[in-house]
Amino acid sequence: MRPSRLTTRRDFFARTSDGLLGAALTQLLCQDFFGSTSALGAESETAAHSPEPAQNLKPRNGHHPARATSVIQLFMSGGPSQMDLFDPKPVLNRMDGKPYPGNPEDIGNQSTADIGVMMGGRYKFAQHGQSGMWMADILPHTSQMADDICLINSMWTDHPNHDNALYKIHSGRLFMGYPTLGAWSVYGLGSENQNLPAYVVLNDPLGPPKNGTRNWTAGFLPPVFQGTPFRPTGSPILNLKQQYEQPSAVTESARSLLNQLDDIHRQERPYESELDARIESYGLAARMQLSAGEALDLTRESQHTLAMYGVGETATDSFGRRCLLARRLVERGVRFVQIFLEEQPWDSHVDLADNHRGACLRTDRPVAGLLRDLKQRGLLDSTLVIWGGEFGRTPTSQKSGDVYTGRDHNMQAFTSWMAGGGVRGGTSYGTTDDFGHSVVENPVSVHDFHATILHLLGLHHQQLFFKRSGLEERLTGFEVPRVVTDILS
Repeated sequence: MRPSRLTTRRDFFARTSDGLLGAALTQLLCQDFFGSTSALGAESETAAHSPEPAQNLKPRNGHHPARATSVIQLFMSGGPSQMDLFDPKPVLNRMDGKPYPGNPEDIGNQSTADIGVMMGGRYKFAQHGQSGMWMADILPHTSQMADDICLINSMWTDHPNHDNALYKIHSGRLFMGYPTLGAWSVYGLGSENQNLPAYVVLNDPLGPPKNGTRNWTAGFLPPVFQGTPFRPTGSPILNLKQQYEQPSAVTESARSLLNQLDDIHRQERPYESELDARIESYGLAARMQLSAGEALDLTRESQHTLAMYGVGETATDSFGRRCLLARRLVERGVRFVQIFLEEQPWDSHVDLADNHRGACLRTDRPVAGLLRDLKQRGLLDSTLVIWGGEFGRTPTSQKSGDVYTGRDHNMQAFTSWMAGGGVRGGTSYGTTDDFGHSVVENPVSVHDFHATILHLLGLHHQQLFFKRSGLEERLTGFEVPRVVTDILS
């Protein structure tokens, strides 16, 4: 008997919830209510540079040969201090405890009432690798990979507040509602693996980052390009394993019925991208049962590899697991993986010395393990690893009660770094003033940063656009940024 057109997917899943087609759907259904659905679309051969790029995640060519095929973004929310980690300032150290020698308003924050005295670096620095790259002693593992890292000490942004600076570093705009770097990347290139999400978000068990889902939104792009968060504890995806086996003929019959229902919905509701994305999410959920379980199974890794990431050790286990999972995902063709460290752990308005030491204790070994593991597997050349936050910190201390032990936000200078994927390792690019407060040589804006990442992925920042209300919207905005060619290998 031919099914009624009133039959819904939900009705069908209610009857088959324990089988193959019920797998991995609970999480996706829940995500629908929180705006975090990701999906695969219909097959197309459209290239990224065509007038209307494909609105699906089938792999497609970029604008020029790519150096990197995937990205792992290690996002350090809160604003790591550049002069305490990567950009040593002897003059600042000598002025420790003295008044700021200029106009306090030059610090650039909204209020000068809490500006304290000059505050020297809290840790010892040393040079590392053949490149002689400077790093603080609280980064003993990352410093071992200095010759694979490109430090950008001359980053700057447009706003000293977390919310706006986070929007800027992720989407290129100071306000919500715009697609993020990860969304633009998969919009341009699709994914090499049709059985896993193209854009994966790995949050911290201690909580999501500030701004939540807006850090991985597709904005005005079709929802198919949105990031897919995995669960931070337990199984990253629920219900991947079948509760019971059923004959393959039953499975195929069920899939055929679902395809018929999908076709009916598409015919009756054409040009509805959210519906297409939703339908394809369910298809992806079924396909993930075939490959996701293996991809997410860290027990397949050797004890040596687990130890390299710090898995099993109290301080590093959580971040280490997510870094290792990121490697397994890009190894299987996932385009973009984003890893967050709780809400804003680097926001050190007080007790910077203890704050940054604790954040480094959690991340230093896993980050170095990720770089080393990618390199020894031959994956670092094709994987671009990005480390950094939304802004830096001031050379002056910040008054908090009766103490001056932390630093305020600084939008005028901060450090990010890249590794792999066509980047020149062992490079320290850009210069700040004697206090680490402002960029004085080779400034790199957020748009420059994004343009360079897109370039390494084989995408031209001006040719990658989405038409909206007659305008060609771009990640890098309307002003033409530059690709930082000096850091490319």
